[in-house]
Amino acid sequence: MSNSNLSPLFRRSVGFDRFNDLFDYAMQAVTPNYPHYNIEKVGENDYRISVATAGFTEDKLQISQENQFLVITGKVEEESSDTTVEFLHKGISQRSFKLSLRLEENMEVQQANYENGLLIIDLRRNIAEGAMPRQIPIGHKLNEQKMLDKPNQND
Repeated sequence: MSNSNLSPLFRRSVGFDRFNDLFDYAMQAVTPNYPHYNIEKVGENDYRISVATAGFTEDKLQISQENQFLVITGKVEEESSDTTVEFLHKGISQRSFKLSLRLEENMEVQQANYENGLLIIDLRRNIAEGAMPRQIPIGHKLNEQKMLDKPNQND
């Protein structure tokens, strides 16, 4: 696998150094194929992750947020060897898993539900007021402009 050069991207951006780490992670990480999952954008700042967890019960699933990773794990009890069940065909895969998804730093888990064999996790991107678009005045320092914008307390 070859290393990609992201220098052209950084010529027109400032402060995106972590993107290089993100691309390196994406290029090196093996994409999990179990369990199957969807990532949906359901609103301007709202997302949903649906994980197919057929055969699991809620008490066998765990969701945690570690740094900027959402970690979903499923634990399967080891089957005893003296079971009386004999499978003629076993097509429903049920094995332990750990699914890690990297989140943007402003992402917050809103809720998680388990229904019909799907683990559904709703997320929202919270945009701080300081990150919202704003006009920059020309010819004034920002602190001076804030003082000009405040009403006079003595009036």
